[in-house]
Amino acid sequence: MTDVLAPARATAARRRPLRSANARAARRKAQLHWIAVHALGIAAALFFVLPFVFVALTSLMSDNQALTRALWPHPFVWHNYVTVFRTPGFLTWWKNTLIYAGAGTALTVVSSIPVAYALAKFRFRGRTLALMLVVATMMLPPQVVVVPMYLFWANQMHLTGTLWPLIIPMAFGDAFSIFLLRQFLVTIPDEYVDAARVDGCGEVRALLRVVLPMARPAIAAVALFQFFSCWNDYFGPQIYASENPAAWTLSYGLETFKGAHQTSWNLTMAATMLVMAPVIVVFFFAQKAFVEGVTLTGVKG
Repeated sequence: MTDVLAPARATAARRRPLRSANARAARRKAQLHWIAVHALGIAAALFFVLPFVFVALTSLMSDNQALTRALWPHPFVWHNYVTVFRTPGFLTWWKNTLIYAGAGTALTVVSSIPVAYALAKFRFRGRTLALMLVVATMMLPPQVVVVPMYLFWANQMHLTGTLWPLIIPMAFGDAFSIFLLRQFLVTIPDEYVDAARVDGCGEVRALLRVVLPMARPAIAAVALFQFFSCWNDYFGPQIYASENPAAWTLSYGLETFKGAHQTSWNLTMAATMLVMAPVIVVFFFAQKAFVEGVTLTGVKG
């Protein structure tokens, strides 16, 4: 009996080191894969984060240190931010930017939702043509129509020197917002809307009570896109509000601030951080809804 079991035990003994070697090789391969993937991720993160770190550190340096090769503030000069806030007009730029971004975002969302709903859920002749026209307007650069639009707002409406020429057009919808919302609303089954109609809901009530609660991710994405666009807009305020310093926004005012503090890089970086901070904070807290809305819109249609 012992002679019969001996070959089997020998074979099992030879297999154990082989299995152990295969297990070690698999673990090593998994570790190398983890290192490779995370190394690329860390490198990409550093590529985007390091400029912000450089701006933040420079904003906390003294005047003399900001002109040297030093990378770490010594000491930390927090008073730079106080100096920037005390700059004449800076708080006015903040107020104007908040009004422009807030009003523009609200008007864009309110005006784009009904159009997107009609293009997604209504069946009418020329619907495809209407959608093509909406998409086509996204191909038209704003610089093409800036001259006739400026003449209209200056000669007919007399609103140059204010932000109204930028805010009022947003009450008539935005092509990108309409297209993005429409793509999401198409994914909502028509049965929900049909059930609401059977229960006696009109189109407006079905939109408000049924469709909008289901479209919150897309609405959040559109709102964030528009808010960031208005907050960072430099071209519009430069065209319509440059003649009136009381109507400047942060993006345009920052350019004049940089011109007035060409050698004070610490103050310039502090002002830059104050301009970027709201956008970073808003995206940090709303990134889940933003990513979900962009992902779920897809390309269905």
